[in-house]
Amino acid sequence: MKINIYYGGRGLVDDPTNVVLDKMQAVLEELHVDVERFNLYELRGALTTLPQTLKSADGIILATTVEWFGIGGYLMTFLDAIWLYGDKDKISQIYMCPVVMSTTYGERECKLFLSSAWEILGGLPCSGMCGYIKDTAVLEHNVEYQRLIEKKAENMYRTINQKMKSFPASNQAVKQTVAIHQGMNLTPQETEQLSRYASDESYVQKQKEDLKQLTEIFGGKLGERKMKSPGSDFSDYTLHFQRAYHPKPGGRGVFTLYIEPEDSRVLQLHIEPSGLTVFTQAGGKSDVEIRLEKKILDDVIAGNQTFQKAFMTGAMKMKGDFATFRILDEVFSFEKE
Repeated sequence: MKINIYYGGRGLVDDPTNVVLDKMQAVLEELHVDVERFNLYELRGALTTLPQTLKSADGIILATTVEWFGIGGYLMTFLDAIWLYGDKDKISQIYMCPVVMSTTYGERECKLFLSSAWEILGGLPCSGMCGYIKDTAVLEHNVEYQRLIEKKAENMYRTINQKMKSFPASNQAVKQTVAIHQGMNLTPQETEQLSRYASDESYVQKQKEDLKQLTEIFGGKLGERKMKSPGSDFSDYTLHFQRAYHPKPGGRGVFTLYIEPEDSRVLQLHIEPSGLTVFTQAGGKSDVEIRLEKKILDDVIAGNQTFQKAFMTGAMKMKGDFATFRILDEVFSFEKE
């Protein structure tokens, strides 16, 4: 027989729950039970993986100390992890004995809470123990208290060994009807990482910005417009782009910039690692097409903003490959005037 003890207290020297657990463990080991103890405060970084330890257990003891209110965060997190990652088929065969000692009010409520939680998880109930202990010395030296602990450990052994049955509980019926867990088939590590991302405001904001960009790319329709002969006032732009160009390995693409509102204003950039060529008219197929106002292009050339920032704020429209679009800010370094 294998029994696991999960202690959810803080591990204080005068914790009465530790006295009870030490006595129960000694009694169970005298009955040749394999007992393994897990102190949750020592394993708080691995609570999401602890449900795997249930697979080898015939019974468990969930123990905690009520110091001010409730069962405490460690044990609650462990129960959450069992709900999310525990093997429900195995849990349905495991008996659970709750042990709750209190230095304040509320031990009976917490004992009932643990029993109800385990039954909702589908596990088997086992008679538990609770009590208000102000001084651990009284618990250690009181013969009657020691006998109560011994009897409780022996009863747990008999319950598991004889596989005693119990009447169905209403909370189990609730679990089968409405408390259906919708699993995502994620590992504990993936879920924990996802939780960190979901609580990271900067990550959430970045995702919103990416969604906005994708909406612009796939949802915005940039109608094809007939190009007219280019004007003769683009020589300055050509010079600015050539001066700011810094080739990058793998940086290549054809970019056509339509300067609105006049369709005649066109710049086409042919970017290669070997060099840059600027045309003042559109020709052939472009990897990326950009539509923006002249004042926006002037701000980019002046170094007041980047192509990507202008796109993210809606100051320009873009059609084509987004990864290729990013190359513009990588190969052009416009110095702020």
